[in-house]
Amino acid sequence: MAELKQLFNAMDPSPFREKDLDPNAEQFIVGWAREVPRDVHLALLVYLDRPAGVPEEPAILRDAIREYFGHRAETSRRQLRQLLRLGRTSLAIGVVFLAVTIGLGNLIGHWLEGRQLGEILRESLLIGGWVAMWRPMEIFLYDWWPIRAEARLYDRLGAMPVRIAYTKDASSESWRWDWPAVPLRSSSAEPGDKSGTRGNPDARAPIAADPPSQVRK
Repeated sequence: MAELKQLFNAMDPSPFREKDLDPNAEQFIVGWAREVPRDVHLALLVYLDRPAGVPEEPAILRDAIREYFGHRAETSRRQLRQLLRLGRTSLAIGVVFLAVTIGLGNLIGHWLEGRQLGEILRESLLIGGWVAMWRPMEIFLYDWWPIRAEARLYDRLGAMPVRIAYTKDASSESWRWDWPAVPLRSSSAEPGDKSGTRGNPDARAPIAADPPSQVRK
């Protein structure tokens, strides 16, 4: 890509570190991360068709990406808590309704004992009671675990190191037209680590945000 700001949503007016990723960029990164085994550490490598700008560029980009995926992880966990709360409420309502339908069905069956109509009404009420249990059973058996898996994936993406690979002569001033260089605290970039990575990047599974053979301009 030609500019780092292409990674972010141009319509988002938030400060740079709080911007949302561009939907296509997010889909690309998350899609590749889902294909990597869970026990493999992730890393993001961004190919940039311009020279290096300020030394803090990788750290600024890393902080923005970590902020975004950290927020997505928290949103997923909030969604999970809301779903489980709905499941508990639905379960309580379903159990009460099932008990009422069973009791009412037995009462009707007793009143109309020996009649086919009584048997039909009793069975219908019983079926209706169990249908009311469908939603809480769906929540507790199937709906919750994909959301939890999504939150864990966002946690991994929020913790991954970020590197930038520049592909042009560093004498150019084209970086000045890219996203604004925001001053960093001294702790934002680690000494001796201008790439914004920690540890050995070769031990991680890299996600190339923009392979130069496909999207490089």
